[in-house]
Amino acid sequence: MNVKEYAINAGDVFVLPEAAVKVKQLIDDDATCIEDIAEVINYDPAIMSQVLKISNSALYKFPNTITTVAKAIQVIGTRSIYDLVLAYGVSRAFQKISPDVIDLDQYWEQAVSCALLCKYFAEELGLKEPEKLFVCGLLHNLGELVLVKLDPEKASQCAAISSESSPLMLQKKYLGFSYAAISSELLKLWGIPSDIAETVGNTHVSENKAKTNEDKIMQLAYLLARNNINSGYYPIHGDVSEQMYQSLGLDIEAVNNALDFSNLQLMSALALFSPSSLAMF
Repeated sequence: MNVKEYAINAGDVFVLPEAAVKVKQLIDDDATCIEDIAEVINYDPAIMSQVLKISNSALYKFPNTITTVAKAIQVIGTRSIYDLVLAYGVSRAFQKISPDVIDLDQYWEQAVSCALLCKYFAEELGLKEPEKLFVCGLLHNLGELVLVKLDPEKASQCAAISSESSPLMLQKKYLGFSYAAISSELLKLWGIPSDIAETVGNTHVSENKAKTNEDKIMQLAYLLARNNINSGYYPIHGDVSEQMYQSLGLDIEAVNNALDFSNLQLMSALALFSPSSLAMF
């Protein structure tokens, strides 16, 4: 199968929660108010609970407890709330993936690590919507979960990384394209905002020239997260060139601070976004 075929087949298997779809529709409607969005989220107790947990987590550090979804939307913003609903919704859509083919704990550790790094760099650069970059980092490798479901043998082959064989090298060898390419196509199929899908599609610096700061952040965060979670195979700055962070106006100290931040927040963020933590819902 090619990239689009994988995405189309995955779209038949994995379905976003209705609340995530409705929130997107409301945000696109200029007549929508905060109460309309809050009503949709409140209708899904799992998503409502998650929005409140995330809003009151260390990801935001607000001084006062946020007790209602309407207040969370007011404080964080409608687009940021949508990004968080989307992140949670996708995690829930892939909740029942079998752990027999790949190490799912490690998969989500890398996804969440990449998301935290993306958000950190976006905030350092003063970008308006750091949550959007968080979502890009979280979803960049969804293609691997698609393959686990649709073609487990190839997924297993692509998971056999080593110090000589990077994940991208194996994906290109056995598929002819990257997991990020599948992820991007699936997000487009789901009607996810094009800026998220495009940034995800540009994950790999060796394949895509960064067009925006968002692309540069995604490419830098991906390599740092890959190295961080697979430290037995790759040095922490492996394949990260000075140009990658200097083009963002960052130095090596900022890169190391980002790694410290992501490592500090990883466990608490995993509790919010990894499917194993969603089983209670």
